[in-house]
Amino acid sequence: MDSWPALIAIAIAVFFVMEWVAWAAHKYIMHGWGWGWHESHHEPHDDLFEKNDLYAVVFAVFAVALFALGTFADLPVVTAVASGITLYGLFYFIVHDGLVHQRWPFRHIPHRGYAKRLVQAHRLHHAVKGKDDCVSFGFLYAPPVETLSAQLRASGKVAAEAQERRAAP
Repeated sequence: MDSWPALIAIAIAVFFVMEWVAWAAHKYIMHGWGWGWHESHHEPHDDLFEKNDLYAVVFAVFAVALFALGTFADLPVVTAVASGITLYGLFYFIVHDGLVHQRWPFRHIPHRGYAKRLVQAHRLHHAVKGKDDCVSFGFLYAPPVETLSAQLRASGKVAAEAQERRAAP
């Protein structure tokens, strides 16, 4: 299992599996016991880095360890897995940090298609204060905006937060 086509197929498959891994990590770790790091991502800030960026470091260290294992133990499949993880990290950096959160020096706001839906879905994810009752935990896939809006309305969290803001002095 060390032919180039097979290794490329493994890397591409891992890339797609990483969306599910990232979704699960975002929902159950970042919005669960790992909220201490992720909370910085949900708070306004002007800093170049946020504590949440430590998650990227963790994934990068894991990928580097897999590259080292694959290289030194001559395990090309492990190197292909590391390549898929790294490719996903690159897309995350470009799409999520760059396009969605505008953490790049240039600004582009998409007005149609997939990119617009991705930005809208992530804005809906941030529509709720705190870690509970959020929607859309994926990074490169976003459910339809109408579905996410309906989930937010059903939870009542956004309406309750708006009521609290109106009642505050």
